[in-house]
Amino acid sequence: MCVCQTMEVGKHGKNASHTGGRGVLLEPFIHQVGGHSSMMRYDDHTVCKPLITREQRFYESLPPEMKEFTPEYKGVVSVCFEGDSDGYINLVAYPYVESEALEQEDVPERDQPRRKHSRRSLNRSGSGSEHKEERAGLASDTSESFQDTKSLKSWHSDVPFQMLDGNSSVSSEKITFNPWSLRCHKQQLSRMRSESKERKLYKFLLLENVVHHFKFPCVLDLKMGTRQHGDDASEEKAARQMKKCAQSTSSTLGVRVCGMQVYQLDTGHYLCRNKYYGRGLSIEGFRNALYQYLHNGVELRKDLFEPILSKLQSLKSVLERQASYRFYSSSLLIIYDGKDNRSETYMERRAEMRLKQVDISLPESLQDASSTEAVSFQPKVDVRMIDFAHSTFKGFRDDPTVHDGPDMGYVFGLESLINIMEQMRDENQ
Repeated sequence: MCVCQTMEVGKHGKNASHTGGRGVLLEPFIHQVGGHSSMMRYDDHTVCKPLITREQRFYESLPPEMKEFTPEYKGVVSVCFEGDSDGYINLVAYPYVESEALEQEDVPERDQPRRKHSRRSLNRSGSGSEHKEERAGLASDTSESFQDTKSLKSWHSDVPFQMLDGNSSVSSEKITFNPWSLRCHKQQLSRMRSESKERKLYKFLLLENVVHHFKFPCVLDLKMGTRQHGDDASEEKAARQMKKCAQSTSSTLGVRVCGMQVYQLDTGHYLCRNKYYGRGLSIEGFRNALYQYLHNGVELRKDLFEPILSKLQSLKSVLERQASYRFYSSSLLIIYDGKDNRSETYMERRAEMRLKQVDISLPESLQDASSTEAVSFQPKVDVRMIDFAHSTFKGFRDDPTVHDGPDMGYVFGLESLINIMEQMRDENQ
């Protein structure tokens, strides 16, 4: 059993912090926009998350042609936490030792420890009240009186984040991390603390930090497919998931927004959306959300259409060849850099024009003034599949249910996404 030395999260800056010679002090991953497990930053190129054995085995058995579209799997670490005399919590990762780490294998999600005021314990008398209660749960998650606020203040981005509320207006509060990452982090600490008397070590997956190439990562998290529950889901959970799909664009498009952050070039901060916003969108609302994701506050990033479409079409081609695979409840990340050479050139030109008292109100000023430069700039774009805790394929872990053909629910979602982006591209040529 390891002994974790108490240190403030983020105290040693952006590089991995070591404790006692071999432990790595984990920091919350500030660019997490969706999901329910807390993503922790291990080092500049690596994140980690609580291990689910099915997901680990899935990463280990990925077909080679899918690896381009998934984070690199880097192994397993043991993670423990302790509170100091003031009640502050720190998480530290150590090399994995099989005899020490807590086995979380094959524990159904419904049987795992949950917070006292879980959303599942709330009254579900109607869809309207359920939506309000889930929002209330989100509010309580981010304001819960943990004694870890001191450490949370020490990890941050140099760029502020602003959450958009339900009325599409910008909240007045500016924070230095995506609010969803804070929610997930607090919930994770709560779960671990509730088990602390008996369980000291946890297994975490090490995965590639897929945004580490990006200076100002704009991230869109999309829940893919027309079905979200795994084959092993209870009837209660399957019913809940089917209801969410039926009431969202998952049923009509095979895809729904699960989270978003987009850098605004004009204000210098991120705008954020969460999964509750995404669940309530109509088809047109989904289209508008995608437009917002591709808009930097100054103009629509038309240069992103072709590289994103190319990657989506390549992924579709790969998945159509994966017979028997099902990616239930998995997500797709679309990532681009919100501030690249092209945008910096544009902002420099705007400053020059302002000094010369030139009219810069029209977006055409960017196209006219820097059309030659724009051609030479190739925007950095990435598309990655994540979250495989409910994925399966023929022969995987002796799963009793075997599916035929490719995952057409996921493919349908990709086709919808491609069609919407192609229409948007054509309308804005």
